[in-house]
Amino acid sequence: MKKIVLLFSFFALLIGCKEKTPSPDRFKSGTFEIPADKSYSKTIITRIDSLQIEQYEQKIDTFSISWKNNFNYTLVMINPKSVIDEDPIYVKITNIENDSYDFEAVIGHSNFVQKGSITKIAD
Repeated sequence: MKKIVLLFSFFALLIGCKEKTPSPDRFKSGTFEIPADKSYSKTIITRIDSLQIEQYEQKIDTFSISWKNNFNYTLVMINPKSVIDEDPIYVKITNIENDSYDFEAVIGHSNFVQKGSITKIAD
């Protein structure tokens, strides 16, 4: 009987101490930032319902956003300015930490993968 109680206590301790994985669902709306680096200028992103509005270098682009699941979404520019802007952008969330996530993005069916990080700065 002592062994059973000890075993249950051990499992309860393990379950109670396990870190909870942050839910990717919280990235579906709010205000986000992509910090400037060699691939990106600083970009502020606002997600409202099925819209994503990006502000960068004194420019604004608006996309429709469609979530396939909590880790994959597609962006389509609403008013494309060039032929390449007409291609959808496929985004995959590869890692989540607190209020940020890493992503990989592919434009259309190209083999070029763009990587970056996004931080949520407001709800």
